[in-house]
Amino acid sequence: MSGQAPIAIFTIGTQGDIRPCVALGQGLQRAGHPVRIVTSANFAELVRGGGLEFRPLTADFQALLEGDRSIADRGLDMRAMARIFRDTFADWATRWVEEGRAASEGAGLLIGVGNSTLLAQALAEAQGVPFVRAQLQPLTPSRLMPPMVLAGSRRRLPGAINMGAYHLLRLLVWKVMKPAIDGIVRPQLGLRGYPWYGPYFNEGESRGRVIYGFSRHVVPRPADWPALAQVCGYWFLDQPRWEPPPALRDFLEAGPKPVYVGFGSMVSRDAASFTGTVLAGVRKSGLRAVLATGWGGLEGADGVRDERIFFLRNAPHDWLFPRMAAAVHHGGAGTTAAAARAGIPSVFVPFYGDQPFWARSMEERGVAPPALDRSRLSADGLAAALAATQQAPMRDAARRLGEQVCAEDGVGEALRWLRQWNLLPAAKPQATAVALEGAA
Repeated sequence: MSGQAPIAIFTIGTQGDIRPCVALGQGLQRAGHPVRIVTSANFAELVRGGGLEFRPLTADFQALLEGDRSIADRGLDMRAMARIFRDTFADWATRWVEEGRAASEGAGLLIGVGNSTLLAQALAEAQGVPFVRAQLQPLTPSRLMPPMVLAGSRRRLPGAINMGAYHLLRLLVWKVMKPAIDGIVRPQLGLRGYPWYGPYFNEGESRGRVIYGFSRHVVPRPADWPALAQVCGYWFLDQPRWEPPPALRDFLEAGPKPVYVGFGSMVSRDAASFTGTVLAGVRKSGLRAVLATGWGGLEGADGVRDERIFFLRNAPHDWLFPRMAAAVHHGGAGTTAAAARAGIPSVFVPFYGDQPFWARSMEERGVAPPALDRSRLSADGLAAALAATQQAPMRDAARRLGEQVCAEDGVGEALRWLRQWNLLPAAKPQATAVALEGAA
């Protein structure tokens, strides 16, 4: 790959945000493009283990969430979250330009994902490098689909209200990002600041291109989206060589398929009490369960709790979920995708952000009951939701959705659009494929 311009993918967030970017990066690298993933240091091992180059970016969501577990209790309060992240991003951004310049040196394409999009876009603008967005949630305005913040609405809203809501959401996002981007990043790069309303209302072709890493079978592409916004399918990062602990394998073989309960990168201020409610709900349901403690949403020592409950820190969803009867989770984009591909129903207990949106989307597909309110979660409510997942109509709908998602090639479709937009540098596929195999 010597002499070829690398592609730098900027992404920050939790594991569900990073893993799809590594999968996309692997696809680009197999096609002959050296790839750098620019993200927080706690994901360095994940990136390098995927055969990609890691470059650091100050933005450790794990430290943020573990340092203030009360954030989870305010997660669905948009005002509170806006204040928290406005200050946090401004603090992180003091190091972004230095890190970003180093990470994008010699790059032939910058890809901005999620909250790092405006940083990648500014670096591309300053260095005269092509830029494209890659997003895991639908953000392009549409008259036909309300924005994620209105995911709970059960009424079809007029197109004008949908568009107005998108514009208000964009203004809110800009209010959060402005101190970091206009206050720090763009001045340090020698760029003019954006107008008071931000960068979102006059994007043009170079800024408006976006590839979406979710399935059209979960969120159908709105008919009024421009050709510059394309839904590709999920970008899955699998761990095919993973071997389960013998105790987990024994537990799975000892009875009928259990349900999975886990909240991934979410944390809980009172994990012991929350875990107690979850255990009571599982026991009321009469089902067996695997509980994944993750970053701290649940609490328990690894191993068998009794004949029906098994605790573990984590396990690859691509291995575990096909062995489950259903999945109880927070509704992160990555976990939602994994459950969809495995063809199993979900029970959603959202914490913050886009999670209520995915819960509503999957409910509309008939593969999940209505989401449960985490602050008022009860054993009876969880047991009833679990019972719904075991009914034939929901199980059949989940199986059909799994078949549809498995038939997609999300990474391949993303590369197709990048090629069609003439964004990929020249590449040598054979040399790169050998290098990736060696790194894996």
